[in-house]
Amino acid sequence: MKIALLGAGAWGTALAIAATPRHEATLWARDPAQAADMARERRNRRYLPEVPLPAGLRVTADRDEALAFARGGLAVIATPMAGLRGQLSAWPDGQAALWLCKGFEAGSGALGHEIARERRPGLPCGVLSGPSFALEVARGQPTALVAASIDADLSAAAVEAFHGDALRIYTTTDVIGVEVGGAVKNVLAIATGIVDGMPEAGLNARAALITRGLAEITRLGLALGARAETFMGLSGLGDLVLTATGELSRNRRVGLLLAAGQSLTDALQSLGHVAEGVLSAPTVLRRARALGVEMPITEAVVEVLEGRVAPVQAMVRLMTRQARAEGVEDAGTSSGG
Repeated sequence: MKIALLGAGAWGTALAIAATPRHEATLWARDPAQAADMARERRNRRYLPEVPLPAGLRVTADRDEALAFARGGLAVIATPMAGLRGQLSAWPDGQAALWLCKGFEAGSGALGHEIARERRPGLPCGVLSGPSFALEVARGQPTALVAASIDADLSAAAVEAFHGDALRIYTTTDVIGVEVGGAVKNVLAIATGIVDGMPEAGLNARAALITRGLAEITRLGLALGARAETFMGLSGLGDLVLTATGELSRNRRVGLLLAAGQSLTDALQSLGHVAEGVLSAPTVLRRARALGVEMPITEAVVEVLEGRVAPVQAMVRLMTRQARAEGVEDAGTSSGG
């Protein structure tokens, strides 16, 4: 199969590396200087310097060339969510689109499938998501992802492209559920990072926050039309646990830095990468409120990011909320916390 990955960040590079041994792959970098450096040095020094690029992986700064290469194969959008609309707006007719973006679009509040429905109605499309750090995928460490699409041919292409000994690809038709899980877990990872940065909090508090965070994800997902069982799978519970607890999580790192007293600006500058939870949090809250869905953890994160509440105060307030019943119905109704 011929595969083009449009976006030479850490995740796009990692999947290009994972696909190359069995397929022909081209990686598109928006910055010509970065593309030239990667082609010359055989390494993505900006975003994934730890792992060399395979000899057979092509690197280009010509988007049309990359898409032409993948005609009849698989084209994957590996930009941040902010770049998805532009990519789809200029997408070639007849070419299915699979994206890696996780989040809600700033401004519109749209998920990926909603952007695709607006910009390219009828386009075969879907999302590849799940619990994964780019560095581990690039190193060939065991990882499981889920490809979500209502188009069976596209799901099959995603499996053919990336499923192998170390990288396992499962499929679902619940695009909404997979996208909501991938978007909201980044916000909750910021909250978990703040709790982890509070020495007096402990692991019990982390477990409580993650568990109640999963309830928030599920409530919002169901209100948007997702299936409940999706949130117990890779793109729900799996992605949340990894992002909220993993040392490689950028969103968790933001929370840790905020808890240590850094400003949001300083925390983001120290990362050097996009932390999608910072961008998504206000939009997640706005959509939840429009649907009448209560999301107290998300609301606390937004207050912290906007400087209205100190990080530690926000988490203490969450942990001292009024007790209420917990049950299966809690995840499927608009109230809870």
